[in-house]
Amino acid sequence: MASDPINAALPPELYDWKDGLPNLFNYAPRKSHEVRIGNCPLGGDQPLRIQSMTTTPTADAAASAAQCRTIIEAGADYVRLTAQGTREAEALREIKEALRREGISTPLVADIHFNPNVADVAAEIVEKVRINPGNYVDPARKFKHIEYTDEAYAEELRRLEERFVKLLGICRAHGTALRIGVNHGSLSDRIMSRYGDTPEGIVESCMEFLRVCVREDFKDAVVSIKASNTVVMVRSVRLLCKAMADEGMDFPLHLGVTEAGEGEDGRIKSAAGIGALLADGIGDTLRVSLSENPECEIPVAYHLAKYVTQRGGHPFIPGKAAPDFDYLRPSRRPTRAVGNIGGTNAPVVIGAQTRNERAVGHTAPDYIYCGTALPPHEKRVPGAGYIVDAAAWHGEADTYPAYPADLLMLVGACPAAVKFVFLNYLQLNEEVLACLRLHPEMVVIAQSAHANRLGEQRALVHELWREGVANPVVFFEHYALGADDADAFRLQAAADTGALLFDGLCDGLFLFAQTPQGGEPLSEAVADDTAFGILQAVRARTTKTEYISCPGCGRTLYDLQGTLRRVKAATAHLTGLKIAVMGCIVNGPGEMADADYGYVGAARGRISLYRGKECVEMNIPEAEAVDKLLALIENDRKNFE
Repeated sequence: MASDPINAALPPELYDWKDGLPNLFNYAPRKSHEVRIGNCPLGGDQPLRIQSMTTTPTADAAASAAQCRTIIEAGADYVRLTAQGTREAEALREIKEALRREGISTPLVADIHFNPNVADVAAEIVEKVRINPGNYVDPARKFKHIEYTDEAYAEELRRLEERFVKLLGICRAHGTALRIGVNHGSLSDRIMSRYGDTPEGIVESCMEFLRVCVREDFKDAVVSIKASNTVVMVRSVRLLCKAMADEGMDFPLHLGVTEAGEGEDGRIKSAAGIGALLADGIGDTLRVSLSENPECEIPVAYHLAKYVTQRGGHPFIPGKAAPDFDYLRPSRRPTRAVGNIGGTNAPVVIGAQTRNERAVGHTAPDYIYCGTALPPHEKRVPGAGYIVDAAAWHGEADTYPAYPADLLMLVGACPAAVKFVFLNYLQLNEEVLACLRLHPEMVVIAQSAHANRLGEQRALVHELWREGVANPVVFFEHYALGADDADAFRLQAAADTGALLFDGLCDGLFLFAQTPQGGEPLSEAVADDTAFGILQAVRARTTKTEYISCPGCGRTLYDLQGTLRRVKAATAHLTGLKIAVMGCIVNGPGEMADADYGYVGAARGRISLYRGKECVEMNIPEAEAVDKLLALIENDRKNFE
């Protein structure tokens, strides 16, 4: 498996998945079977496939073909187009023919909601059809609880199977692949009534359709579970992998965080969710859904895929899982609080001050590490604690010593109430464990230079957990990236730390960019904002307004990108709110179910406003809608106060 001579004698199965669960410490791709999708198969031994979706009206065949061309030129393996009606489905034929005349053979995918008859038409034209189990046969979600007897529930499943088998027959006859794409926000009332709004319900919605595929011996199916809430998305996909393995299935997986937003936040949120799954070997194709032009998604997806998969064949990490850790339903590792770190406290952010002047981003870090010397008071960040190497610590207020592992024997002589130790997995011996037990005021700063830093940092925390050592752990992630690599820094840091946060192992983040030789240094503000952005993306700590916005598609009923910019400009001063900006009702109240407010396309040029799941004003002219949204928020804030 690896060219490293140390690993040459190790059997490859040491890295492999077992019983539907990954090896927590050693990267290996989940095994799936190959699915035929035109001339670009997916799964099996194929590379990770990258895709995006058009935003032009599909009925405008010329505009859609042109945008397909742009997306393909950016490097997409597949292009998806919405088909909300028969007219749009028929337009797919014209789009496909236009591309084929130019020698472009990239497979096209039809995206279907609410109308199974449209899926039948599209399956005769394109290489792949996506259906949503939540609205394929079940009626559109009304957020109503329905009491089902077992007999009535079974009858609904029989009706679903009967209709779905017809589509499978059409797909089989035309060599068309299928994506069973579950969206958290569009679970049917039937599933919600039986399972609640739970990852288990999301998985069951998917498994109902997969069981029919298995009974019909239809193998050309791909599966996806998406959510705007990354915690729900990651937990559901993990559960799905286990559920499929338990029933002998190995269908390939499509990954994505839906309604991730745009800009830095959209990239961080996507990388945290998708990256956490890729890092465990999960995923055969992915889409980074950004509220930007679709071709902008492709380089982001490629960078993420390459960064994670290049760790394949890494040196073996002999970690052992803590008995109390549950990969499928993780909870936070129990720790003893040290000051405001660990225990029930939200994860902290540690920044660095390596230059005389220090830039501060949206939120100042909780602590700042400054190495061998404290900066003068006038150069310090107000309110932040300062961490200095132990040899340079002299007891000044709001400063804290940091020790290397080989100097831990000096800790007992230090009177500081909070102390830090830089530690990697290989340094975690009996002497270090004993010292940490004896000094509960120590915070571990976990570092790694391993090719699979996630695996090695997981191994360190699991060893602490196994040994009953309850000191908090902050993860130190360092990168040789400069100012020109800010996007790469955000993507890599989110991918490396996402799984650690979803696993409940993280009490803080310390992100640092080493200046590459001859390059411009990355601003400390970028590192700080990235750390806070990651914590917000995984719902661990909220420090600013969160925007849940779909990427747009041919169903979008207004200028989504321009509207999102106006909404952000008008509400960026607010803290702790979640505001959703959705192109149409398909990505409406369900997908934004945990948002505080929603702005949803209702008809061409018309907007409906939501407070939570409740529509409070319908069919507002687009020109008035942003002002009305702001008035709604301000009025609620006044009433609340």
